Amino acid sequence: MEIIHILSIVAGLILCVSFLDAVPSLQKFAKWLGSFDTIIGLILIIYVIYIGLWDSLFGIIAIFAGLIMIVGILPAIPAVGKHLEKFAKWLGGFQGIIGLIVLIVGILGVLDII
Repeated sequence: MEIIHILSIVAGLILCVSFLDAVPSLQKFAKWLGSFDTIIGLILIIYVIYIGLWDSLFGIIAIFAGLIMIVGILPAIPAVGKHLEKFAKWLGGFQGIIGLIVLIVGILGVLDII
């Protein structure tokens, strides 16, 4: 079990909070985690790049999840911030699906299935 899998589970919970209506306590926890979404998204992106997972499918999906989570601070990046913000807002339309994928991959990673 690596830290990336735990970060993926947390990011997945934050992103697919709308799917968690059936489990109120889990939805409440995901909403609480959502107050830290920018910090968690930034940590997720930096960690994926640091450990060199940006060239794998899991790494790309984790970076997409991180971009959705940090959409509020993207315009502050010089030169490419506006373009990244536009891309992250487009990805936001798939927020629930990306969150569900990241959550499932994170759980499978914790269980050492992948």
